Amino acid sequence: MATTTVPEVINVPEVKKAAPVSLTANAVAKVKEIMGQQNPVPAGLRIGVVGGGCSGFSYSMQFENAAGMMDKTFDMDGLKVFVDSTSVMYLNGCNVDYVESLEGAGFKFENPNVKSTCGCGSSFSV
Repeated sequence: MATTTVPEVINVPEVKKAAPVSLTANAVAKVKEIMGQQNPVPAGLRIGVVGGGCSGFSYSMQFENAAGMMDKTFDMDGLKVFVDSTSVMYLNGCNVDYVESLEGAGFKFENPNVKSTCGCGSSFSV
């Protein structure tokens, strides 16, 4: 007679890793506001680094309906932020803010990894 044993399941608390990129309260509020105007409402925000621009890299922000296979997902005050595994190393320590000024409004990236930026300010090198 065969006996079956059921393996014991041990719940190990998940270790929370710090997000490579952080969003200010202003940035989170603005993203949530814009997301609320979309139909259907996206699942979260993708932040990444893409090749291009006169200095080599530029930032990318877009809404996503789900995380990709190679994504890291972070919760920032109820906002899901997806970062692909390649962008993680370029965004480590980066802070994103939403600023409004007389010149315009937009998201501002402050990245300690940046060695130089282009004259127009839309691309960077590391």
